[in-house]
Amino acid sequence: MKKIKIYDTTLRDGMQAEGVSFSLEDKLAIAKCLDELGFDYIEGGYAASNPKEMEFFQEVRKLGLKNARLAAFGNTRRADSKVSEDVSLNSILRCKTSVATLVGKSWELHVRDVLGCSLDENLKICSESVSYLKSKGIETIFDAEHFYDGYKANPEYAMQVLSAAAGAGADVLVLCDTNGGSLPEEVEEISGVVCKEFPSIEIGIHTHNDSDCATANCLAGIRAGVRHIQGTINGLGERCGNANLCTVIPNIAYKMGFEVLTPEKIRTLTKVSHFIFEIGNLVPVMNMPYVGGSAFAHKGGLHIDALCKNKRSYEHIEPESVGNESRFLISELSGKSSILARLEKTKIVKDKKLAAEILSRVQKLENEGYQFEAANASFDLLVRKIMGTYKPSFELLKYQVAVEQRGDLEMDTEASVKLKVGDQVEHLIGVGDGPVNALDSALRRSLEHFYPAIKEMHLIDYKVRVVNAHEGTAAKVRVIIKSRDKHSIWGTVGVSENIIEASWQALVDSVEYKIQKDM
Repeated sequence: MKKIKIYDTTLRDGMQAEGVSFSLEDKLAIAKCLDELGFDYIEGGYAASNPKEMEFFQEVRKLGLKNARLAAFGNTRRADSKVSEDVSLNSILRCKTSVATLVGKSWELHVRDVLGCSLDENLKICSESVSYLKSKGIETIFDAEHFYDGYKANPEYAMQVLSAAAGAGADVLVLCDTNGGSLPEEVEEISGVVCKEFPSIEIGIHTHNDSDCATANCLAGIRAGVRHIQGTINGLGERCGNANLCTVIPNIAYKMGFEVLTPEKIRTLTKVSHFIFEIGNLVPVMNMPYVGGSAFAHKGGLHIDALCKNKRSYEHIEPESVGNESRFLISELSGKSSILARLEKTKIVKDKKLAAEILSRVQKLENEGYQFEAANASFDLLVRKIMGTYKPSFELLKYQVAVEQRGDLEMDTEASVKLKVGDQVEHLIGVGDGPVNALDSALRRSLEHFYPAIKEMHLIDYKVRVVNAHEGTAAKVRVIIKSRDKHSIWGTVGVSENIIEASWQALVDSVEYKIQKDM
C-alpha cells in the first residue's frame, strides 16, 4: 500500500504550543484551509476540555468539509467509571463526528504512577473504551501514548495494549513518541515489529520533536510499514512541537515516492504555512525547510553564480513544487553574479557595469549600517536611483513629532507631515500609539488623495537594531519595516543616529515602493 494518510492535529495538539491560542473563528478558518489542502483527517479538538471546543464541532458541520474526515479526541474511560457514564467518551459522542481518536496508556510507568491501576485493569479500560465507540458506528483510532518508551521498558505489555485495542475493533493503531526522546533507528525497529505483528490493521505514528527527530522518526516509521502520519502545520505543539507536516509531506512525496497529496496541493504548502502563522499571530520561522522564507534564499556570490548556470547546484528540489521561490540576497558579501541574478529577477536587462556600480554602492551603504537582505523594496528603489529611472512621488518639506506625557495620564503622540505632490502642498497631522505609528498615519493621510491605493497597505513588522553599540546612546540604529498589501509583502530599511529619522527613511521607501509598483 503506497498511499500515506495524513492526520492533522493542529487544532488540538498544535494549540498546546506555548503562545498559541485559536479563537472559534480561527479554528473554523484553519479547518477549511486544511480540508482544501486535502488531508485525510482533521482532529478538531478535545471536546471535554471546554465549551469552545464543543461549539467548534457544532459549527464546523456548517462548512461542509469535502476531503477530510473530522475526528474528535478524548481519553479512554477513567478507571473508576463505566464507559456509558464516562465524561470523555460521551463528549466524543456529542461531537457527532464519524471518527474518534482515543488516547490510552501503553507504558507501565504511566499505568502505575498516573492512572493508579493495575496493568490488567488498563488493558480492560482500553478494550472497553474502543468497543464502546465502535458499538456506536464510529471509526476509532487508538493512540497508544508513550508507546516507544513503553516498548523499551516492557515490550510484552506495550504489545498487549495494542492487542486489547485491536481485539476491540480499533481501525488504526497509532504509535506515539509522546516524550519525543526516541531516535530514528529505535522507531524504525520497533515500528517494524508492530507492523509484522498486526499486518491486517493500519499502523500510524505520532511523534514529538524534543530530540529534534520528529520528522526523521515519521520517515523511519514509514520505512518500517507505517501508513498513517499524525502531525501539525509548522510543527506547532507542546514543548518542542510535533512532526511538521510542511516538511514531512514533501519528504514523503518527493524523497520517498509515496502517494500523499497531489502535486497541485503540495504546491500550496508555503501558502498554508504562512496562513497558519498569520492567523496564530506568530512570527514565521524563516529557516524552516521547504516553506520558510530562507529555504531557497542564497547569499554567497559563488552559490548564486552556480545557480544561474544550473539551479540544481544549490537547490535540492524546485522551490515552486512547494509554492516557494528562489531568493537572491544582496549584501556586502555579494558578487556581481548576485546583483545580476537579482536584476534578472526584477526584469532588468543584464548589465555588468551596472551590477558593479550597484555592488559598490551596496557595500558602501552596508559599511554605514544598512542591510538589504530583508529590505528588498529599498534595494529595488536603490537600483532605480542608480539607473536614473527613479522619480520621487512626493517632496518632503518637513515633518515633526511631538510626544507629551501629562502626569499619570496616557501618553499622547502626534506627528505632522508637510509635503508637496506636483504643485499641491499637503500638511496633515497623524495621531498614533508611538512616534512611528503617528508618522506612518500622517504620511499616508497626506498621500491618499493622490495615490488611493495606499489605503490597501499596512505595516506588519518593525524592528530596530543598534549598529555600532560601542557608541552608546549616540550609536546608529537600523530600522527594518515590513509592509504588505493584498498581493505582496516587502521590506525597507533606514539608518541614522536618530531613531525617528531611520524610521522615516524606511517608511518613505515603503510608501514609495507601493506607489511605484502599482504604476
